[in-house]
Amino acid sequence: MFAGKRIIIFDLDGTLVDSVGVWNEVDRLVIKAIGGGAEPSETEIQKQRDAVMRLSSKADHPYLEYCKYLRGTYRADCTGEDILKLRYEIADDYLANTIDYKPGADKVLHRLKAHGFVLAMATTTRRKNLDIYLTANRNMMGKARLDECFSILYAREDTKEIKPNPEVYLRIMREQNAAPAECLIFEDSLIGIEAARNAGIEAVAMYDKYSDGEREAIQALADYQFANYDEVLAAIEAELLI
Repeated sequence: MFAGKRIIIFDLDGTLVDSVGVWNEVDRLVIKAIGGGAEPSETEIQKQRDAVMRLSSKADHPYLEYCKYLRGTYRADCTGEDILKLRYEIADDYLANTIDYKPGADKVLHRLKAHGFVLAMATTTRRKNLDIYLTANRNMMGKARLDECFSILYAREDTKEIKPNPEVYLRIMREQNAAPAECLIFEDSLIGIEAARNAGIEAVAMYDKYSDGEREAIQALADYQFANYDEVLAAIEAELLI
């Protein structure tokens, strides 16, 4: 898995950090606030968001498109921009105080960094949110600071298109003068695995329960699959002998 690789690329939400459920809760609170008491299930909320994000991959601001969708679907008496502002106001506390690494993820980052790999992050989360993880989230800062582990940190604002478009991965390869065979990507979702395949890069599927609805398709596309980061650590020990 690591043979011939020099750049390891990680997605963030659902891959490194346990955050997909948090975003589902944020969106539940947003919908409750704007939707006249509407209470869709967590599964419905996630399906709606994933579908809109996939359709909006070429948009300048996919999350604004999602908030406009919420406005229309729940007949909100406010603008998409208003909903976007509300969404991030609700999210800020969760980002700083609730979200944490998945168990063992921080150890994997330290281990790969110690072995000399270039670590890159490719996330569709906004730079503002990434900055909260960098400066205010003590859960993460105490285990593995993103700015110390990663040589490259790309957020939503750093690309025109989002996954499954491979733009962010192609940019990393171009800037690092790397071939696809020299890279390895860790993702949790189908859309992320598709982006990796579209870039011609081997993909590792990290299990996240919020992607269970896409499990069969993920398994069909991923080159490697792990249930947790303890399994990844074992693979590192076996292959790299460190």
